[in-house]
Amino acid sequence: MGRIIVFDVNETLLDVRAIEPHFRRVFGDSNALREWFSLVLLHSEVATLAGPYFDFATLAGAALEMTAASRGLALHGEDKDQILQGMLTLPAHAEVRDALQILRDAGLRLVTLTNSSQRAVDEQMRNAGLSQLFERNFSVDSIRRYKPAPEPYWMVSSELGVGTADLRLVAAHAWDIVGAMQAGCAAAFVSRPGKVLFPLAQAPDIVGADLKVVAQEILKREALTA
Repeated sequence: MGRIIVFDVNETLLDVRAIEPHFRRVFGDSNALREWFSLVLLHSEVATLAGPYFDFATLAGAALEMTAASRGLALHGEDKDQILQGMLTLPAHAEVRDALQILRDAGLRLVTLTNSSQRAVDEQMRNAGLSQLFERNFSVDSIRRYKPAPEPYWMVSSELGVGTADLRLVAAHAWDIVGAMQAGCAAAFVSRPGKVLFPLAQAPDIVGADLKVVAQEILKREALTA
């Protein structure tokens, strides 16, 4: 029935806000979390466009050092380690499990695709209690090209033996939506607080305030194309 549903992980499925207390303690400002995560995403794109490639945890650590330096602070090793370890134990957003179960019960195939390493995403899914809901977790590490470059989406389609038109990416990031659609996938945007679509790109056919709303819309769309 319908397309294979491909989920982004951080912020889409898992709540990165759970590590805000670490940022308040280390930086004295919970807003440092958003600054840091933006730097991680920016420099993952630098690694893809200009090289060299570094895995996501290495980039995340470097971005923490940049965040501290920009604020004139010294970053202690144990604080850095606690934040990076916290990324592996993020909880799922409140509605995620029910939304995924709705899609599974309808017979849809579900996988993840993340910029995190394979080890990290497998651990994240286990710790969040979501592993059993997914057929497979995909990491960009295998091709050393970060989303939103086209290669990660092509890699998933190749590994699953389908065309990109047979995939629908679900993400809370406008850049991921753009990348997937440019690679030939359908997409669905989860408009979590503070997340908006890029106005210069084609909009996906599904937009919802949380994953449960998006899941219900996916079922309507996939029923029409079955």
